[in-house]
Amino acid sequence: MHSTMLKGKLHMASVTQAELWYDGSCAIDSDLVALAGLREFEQIDIYNVNNGERLTTYVILAEAGSGTISMNGAAARKVQVGDRVIIAAYGQYSDAELHNYQPRLVYLDENNRVERTSHTIPVQVA
Repeated sequence: MHSTMLKGKLHMASVTQAELWYDGSCAIDSDLVALAGLREFEQIDIYNVNNGERLTTYVILAEAGSGTISMNGAAARKVQVGDRVIIAAYGQYSDAELHNYQPRLVYLDENNRVERTSHTIPVQVA
């Protein structure tokens, strides 16, 4: 049996561009892609914290160190520049693989600089 688990995420990224007439995708600073364990052309889900929109697209690489988070094509209609988004990728893991499973969580500031990284989320208390 396989379980679908969070593989990696960029938490609270700021949208820097919205390009309607560009190939549909999400361009992400390649340093951030690597840090979160994502890959070029990998499917991602994007959750817009500002307006509640959710969409699925794929990763394309943007210039390393640029802080770019660009929503392209139809995705550009779901965001405004400056919106905060969560970008998540999921993977299928066997029971054996889950023994060593750790998601790659990257927390960003409003300028898409890394605040911290983690492999776990604290337990939510009531």
